[in-house]
Amino acid sequence: MRLIRGLSHLESFKNGCVLTIGNFDGLHLGHQIVIKKLAERGKVLGLPVVIMTFEPQPLEYFLGDNAPSRLMCLREKVIEFAKLPVDNLLIVSFNRHFANCDAEQFVNNVLINKLNVKHLVVGDDFHFGKARRGNFAMLKEMGKVYGFSVEDTGSHKAAGLRVSSTLIRDALNAGDLRQAQKLLGRCYSICGRVAHGDKRGRTIGYPTANIQMFRKNTPINGVFAVTMTGVDGIEFQGVANVGTRPTVDGSSKVILETHLFDFNKEIYGRYVEVHFYQKIRDEIRFQSLEELKAQIVKDVAKTKKIFAEIKRL
Repeated sequence: MRLIRGLSHLESFKNGCVLTIGNFDGLHLGHQIVIKKLAERGKVLGLPVVIMTFEPQPLEYFLGDNAPSRLMCLREKVIEFAKLPVDNLLIVSFNRHFANCDAEQFVNNVLINKLNVKHLVVGDDFHFGKARRGNFAMLKEMGKVYGFSVEDTGSHKAAGLRVSSTLIRDALNAGDLRQAQKLLGRCYSICGRVAHGDKRGRTIGYPTANIQMFRKNTPINGVFAVTMTGVDGIEFQGVANVGTRPTVDGSSKVILETHLFDFNKEIYGRYVEVHFYQKIRDEIRFQSLEELKAQIVKDVAKTKKIFAEIKRL
């Protein structure tokens, strides 16, 4: 997969391409089905598959910190896209210039002149351009003029529900990891680089691998049974806390802290992935570190029981 950062680095596809556009937050089952169908279309036409996505996501540009929490950071999204039949991933900077681009200008300058699109797949509720004037109907009409076809992504269901990033976000907020897994097609996970912390966990006998989240709001919060991958090709079981550590310092920064069972390696700087299996409890402020330690003992015991039951299934 070729990663293209920005329209200025994009060379026109001489013979054209097949394209889909969206945020693709979570790259859930619905997204995966759309991309696989697009790849099939590309194979029939003999054209490369191009995905256009935005950074930041449009709502983040318009709403700032009030935007919905993201399921994926950009790097996580790139990693998941690389697992799918995608030839080119185009990441467009969503800025003032792009937000003020007229719908017709977007079609002419980007879809036609830059991408030479021959087949486009978008949702029937897709809007684009200044004041969101552009829509599915406009694309269909302009496609007739410029010689590209437009297809609706359609709705995709899992567990009887229409799959969407919003539905997954709601499931995670409610602590329903099983529902989120059904809609994603995999366990919800967070990736990041292990950073040095204050090493407070070591003083109470529970050292943690800390990952800075670099975001003010997350779709997930609390204590969870998890596994971690990215170290020696092994999946390690553990218990993780996602939150602001109210007992220790009550920081405004969200941190993912993971205590791994029977693990004593130094992994600072390693890029790892933490997979969430089941929520154990909400994050709580304790009166002392001793109370926190006593609760961690219970959390560890409950987590080991969860994984023992999963192993028996």
